[in-house]
Amino acid sequence: MKRIGSILLWSAIAAAFIGPGTVTAAASAGASTGPALLWAILFSGIATFTLQEFAGRLAVATGDDLASVLRGRYPTGFARIATMLLVGGAILLGCAAYEAGNILGGAAGAMLAVDLPRETVTPVLALAAAALLYSGSPQGVARLMAVFVALMGAGFLLVAVSLTPAVGPLLAGLVPMPGFADDPAALLAVLALVGTTVVPYNLFLGAALARGQQLEEMRLGLSVSVGLGVTITAAILVVGTAIAGEFSFEALGDTLAERLGDWARVAFGVGLLAAGISSAVTAPLAAALTARGLFGSAEDPLWQAGGWRFRAVWASVLLIGLGFGLADVRPAPAILAAQAFNGVLLPLVAMFLLAAMNDRAILGDRANGTVANAFGLLVVGVATMLGLTALARVASTLFGLELPDPGLMLPVFALLGVFAGRAITRRASDTLPETP
Repeated sequence: MKRIGSILLWSAIAAAFIGPGTVTAAASAGASTGPALLWAILFSGIATFTLQEFAGRLAVATGDDLASVLRGRYPTGFARIATMLLVGGAILLGCAAYEAGNILGGAAGAMLAVDLPRETVTPVLALAAAALLYSGSPQGVARLMAVFVALMGAGFLLVAVSLTPAVGPLLAGLVPMPGFADDPAALLAVLALVGTTVVPYNLFLGAALARGQQLEEMRLGLSVSVGLGVTITAAILVVGTAIAGEFSFEALGDTLAERLGDWARVAFGVGLLAAGISSAVTAPLAAALTARGLFGSAEDPLWQAGGWRFRAVWASVLLIGLGFGLADVRPAPAILAAQAFNGVLLPLVAMFLLAAMNDRAILGDRANGTVANAFGLLVVGVATMLGLTALARVASTLFGLELPDPGLMLPVFALLGVFAGRAITRRASDTLPETP
């Protein structure tokens, strides 16, 4: 029973990252490149499990949330300022970016299910999320919404199987090809796929879930949750390959209706709406929890769930999402941009977490070993490669610079990330006592 309970508990992680952003990023990638970017989903699954296991093990060992551990590890000086500004800023900005996608995607789902204008649907969706957050106990309702998201995922799996895709291209899509860096659209799609799966704020939620659990239970529940989430994401990408023309939520709904019947379009709309509401609750809540861990305390009444500082953080994030929802912004491009933004921020968050996982003063014999550090460096290396490649393309566009050949540029960027990560792990290990 404990194992089943752990699996159900950790299903919240899969429900958190399978939202409107995942549907947009995966289906759009399938529509534009076919199954060629399945490797990005596979890497995202490895990265998600690795970083979530790090965050969960940290919480199990210390009994504290992730933000509190980071603040305790860098109590004074420049390191503390960097932690506050870089990690805190990355998480809070990332939550705001995700919230824009959640509101836009949820509203698009509602308009597929009911005949109402965007100007009516968007404020109602934001007010529903605000009411859940104001109540102080949104987790139960969000998990109920996750049931609808799960049904939507099952529908995508059914349609993906009915398409009977050729096995050869699927297997070929699991192998990355350097040529994707030459295509801005493909690079944006890769960053979006990584950014929508390896969600930085989920690390803070995962650490909260892990508190009080046994390490083995946590790993089992996490592995099942991430495995199911990655499988559903891959299925959405495969379904996206059947979309004729440019991706949109309407085109995806039409594709589902052709395969399953007209009811599937309405069911997809309800599922997308549920995903939007549950994620619209999760992102502001995670932002407030992160801010409390970095800048306040759970014992401070002002930072408790009913305190004005806690509410001010989640309200700010929610208002940003509402602003994008009311503006004349197309949902799909805005969501893809938000996911790409988080993909660029991922190396920073991964490096801070990797440093904490080698701190034996905090973790003792639960600090990272050779295998765990190898996976951590893999994640840091690939994430750095993707982030620097995206920044290099932006610099090339702005200043007219000619980029090196991807076959040279990508390995160099990856090695830079690995070397930086290795330096961080050595510094954390060398300045602390050895494990007894």
